[in-house]
Amino acid sequence: MLDVSPGGYYAWLRRPRSQRSLRDEQLLVPIRRSFVESDQTYGARRVRRDLRAWGEPCGIHRVTRLMQQAGLSARHRRQRMPFDTGWRNAETIAADILDRQFQADQPNRRSGS
Repeated sequence: MLDVSPGGYYAWLRRPRSQRSLRDEQLLVPIRRSFVESDQTYGARRVRRDLRAWGEPCGIHRVTRLMQQAGLSARHRRQRMPFDTGWRNAETIAADILDRQFQADQPNRRSGS
């Protein structure tokens, strides 16, 4: 089905793990640490910056790949509404150049019901 000989399959099973996969496993520990300490808001670039500060040099693509494989996806920070005191300076309020009158003679009538 997969065009692999039985001997090739069993040789693959007995083969020791590669240096890259071992190093990836070691790097995943500080990657998770950085991600959790950032309250799950750091992406690969900031995680990589933390790794370099901790003496673990590695490339951005490696960090990205390992984060994706581990299911570590940065959540977006909540956007906060601008703080409003309710106070307005008289100079910031636009002049009423239309001179509109906002007095109602009577309440609106409901039609149809």
